[in-house]
Amino acid sequence: MFNKSIIVLAAGAGTRMKSDTPKVLHRISGKPMLYYSIKEALKLSDDITVVLFHQASRVQAEMEKYFSNINFVIQDHINFPGTGGAVMGILPKYEKVLVLNGDMPLIQASELEKFDINATIVMSVLELQSADGYGRVIIENGNVKKIVEQKDANEDELKVTTANAGIYQFETKFLLENLAKLNNNNAQKEYYITDLVEMAIKEGKTLKPLVVNEENFKGVNSKVELADAEVIHQNRIKKDFMKEGVIMRLPDTIYIEEGVEILGESIIENGVSILGNSKIINSHIKTNSVVEDSIIKDSDVGPMARIRPGSELNKTHIGNFVETKKAILNGVKAGHLSYLGDCTIDEGTNIGCGTITCNYDGVNKHQTIIGKNVFVGSDTQFVAPVNIEDDVLIGAGSTVTGNVKKGELYLTRAKAKVIDGYFYKHFSSKK
Repeated sequence: MFNKSIIVLAAGAGTRMKSDTPKVLHRISGKPMLYYSIKEALKLSDDITVVLFHQASRVQAEMEKYFSNINFVIQDHINFPGTGGAVMGILPKYEKVLVLNGDMPLIQASELEKFDINATIVMSVLELQSADGYGRVIIENGNVKKIVEQKDANEDELKVTTANAGIYQFETKFLLENLAKLNNNNAQKEYYITDLVEMAIKEGKTLKPLVVNEENFKGVNSKVELADAEVIHQNRIKKDFMKEGVIMRLPDTIYIEEGVEILGESIIENGVSILGNSKIINSHIKTNSVVEDSIIKDSDVGPMARIRPGSELNKTHIGNFVETKKAILNGVKAGHLSYLGDCTIDEGTNIGCGTITCNYDGVNKHQTIIGKNVFVGSDTQFVAPVNIEDDVLIGAGSTVTGNVKKGELYLTRAKAKVIDGYFYKHFSSKK
């Protein structure tokens, strides 16, 4: 049973990202940062509210691609700016409410579960070698007694290495009773959620610190930090797969996006990228190949192949410099240098080097259907739509513009012409 509501703060513009894209929509492992905060929150609660402001409609539309069961509110940023203003007007469903940040893509539900402590406020803290740049948290007898910004800290407080990690859990009753008491009497003229901590201390409430893993609570405020966070996230993805039996060669060179599935004893070689919602089952993806939104089962791909969206490969060999797109291949061999797009090819068929399905007429895409046990000679072009039945031979260099019946040989090669001594005649005429 769920026991808490969760508010995710995602209203900021993220000016340090130096981008027209809202900060929380910058991607890590193929998904926007905000996706990860919501994904982990949904493991703990069915009452999720995301607070938006900057490019709110754009952020909401992007999140609705992934989630249908969360609430969105627009912060009154004009009258009530700041983190305190962001949570005003929200009515949580449960007796406790956890406030997260949308720019913490490494957060994990297992860490958030640790906030289940009996206290008016539970605040996350980091134990650091140096807390320079962080707000300090003063703890006495296991309770939070004071928080202070670095610019306001005295000499003794600056020596404290316990820092505010920026995530809080409140008793909902306390939160709702005290939000109206917040003011913006500060240099930034903003309403700060940290002021609620000071209120609770003055009221003698119980405030408990929760020491958290710095990696999980890493915020992203620049593209440098974005890249650093993606490295950590990628390592997590790949380690999880390897623990399940996937073999990876030089895993630091491999890129695998969130949403990819790899099952069985698959092998992923160096330099491979696996994107989107691809599924790899008992297959071998060789060096520097790219697989995107495709299913590969009991097959080998590459090296240096490109499997584009909508492809389904079963018991198929794809060699170097072969590209597929919306290709359904069952028991097929395509060894090298071919483009197979918008096609269905059945078992026992061999695709010769340089084969192309000419699927696009400038307006529409057309299908090429190739049956079983078809031998396609090198440098063949299939001008779709065409249907090649079973047990067909296609001669090398052919341009196939019509359907081919079972058992036929299809050949469009011109008759050879030989002129004896033409080389010498040709070049002597140039002198």
